Amino acid sequence: MDSDASISPRRPSCYSDSGDSSCSEPFSECGSDDLSFNPAAAAGIHRLLLSCAAEASDGSISSLVAELESPSASVDSLRRAALELRLLAKHNPDNRIRIAASGAVRPLVALLSHADPLLQEHGITALLNLSICDENKAIIVEAGAIRPLVRSLKSAASPAARENAACALLRLSQLDGAAAAAVGRAGAIPLLVSLLETGGPRGKKDAATALYALCSGARENRLRSVEAGAVRPLLDLMSDPESGMVDKAAYVLHSLVGFAEGRSAAVEEGGIPVLVEMVEVGTSRQKEIATLSLLQICDDNAVYRTMVAREGAIPPLVALSQSSSARPKLKTKAESLIEMLRQPRSASLRARPSAIVAAG
Repeated sequence: MDSDASISPRRPSCYSDSGDSSCSEPFSECGSDDLSFNPAAAAGIHRLLLSCAAEASDGSISSLVAELESPSASVDSLRRAALELRLLAKHNPDNRIRIAASGAVRPLVALLSHADPLLQEHGITALLNLSICDENKAIIVEAGAIRPLVRSLKSAASPAARENAACALLRLSQLDGAAAAAVGRAGAIPLLVSLLETGGPRGKKDAATALYALCSGARENRLRSVEAGAVRPLLDLMSDPESGMVDKAAYVLHSLVGFAEGRSAAVEEGGIPVLVEMVEVGTSRQKEIATLSLLQICDDNAVYRTMVAREGAIPPLVALSQSSSARPKLKTKAESLIEMLRQPRSASLRARPSAIVAAG
């Protein structure tokens, strides 16, 4: 993936609903701009990389934009201009501002519909690198980039281009709730679920991170994710420590079990045994997010409480509530869940303001 900076300096420090800055971040930033070229082109690309690492002048950027907009430009000249803008945006924060201010965004968006696959990839990746800068996100959205990026996520020729499109959509969804909803309405979520199921390690990571951002940014995207079948691959990843995706998948699942359809899907897909095992043998962070998810599932549903109790959740929850290393808030949540499981037909915790159901 194509970025050299964190997802956004304004994102929460922890991808949980707790607001507790002490918890570590399960989602890392998008990957770097991993350029792959044949050996014959490598020397030229290396020189270009070195030159693009420096700050570009307004004149040089304007000439590259003019090349992209020229109706007579050849494919080779378009490739060169798009690649230079891609690399200028990758390596220098000031360049990102200058490139967007120069009017480059709309011609870069237009490249996503070009017949040449390499031009598409340069356009996608240049937009991704520009979106590292928060000030550019609105410009990119207003230029109509969301739907072309969703099309690229579906049909771009190279895996790298599809993964970069996913990461660009992730960044744009962080602009505000309206942008997150627009990405969902454009059809990104089923494609991200497919990437979560069939992508490589980088693709799965970016798909999970994008799904989390979309579900956090717009509640309507939670239902879209459940309807697209996200729960099954999330549970599969949570059950496979070798995937390196346990934490990410668990946090996305937690965002889905906050509403009724998500809870039903999690139970129907066999999520209770997975979550109980995570409470028993997971890392500290995994124990916490699994406990929070079980609280959501059990609240106001006696049948689900009975299922969780029969799965053997009470002993590991007791151990967690008594652990000297567990955070006080987590101990309180574990105790609340134990109480629910021991009295499965008692009133919902939502009816008791002192109880803690969601992370907080």
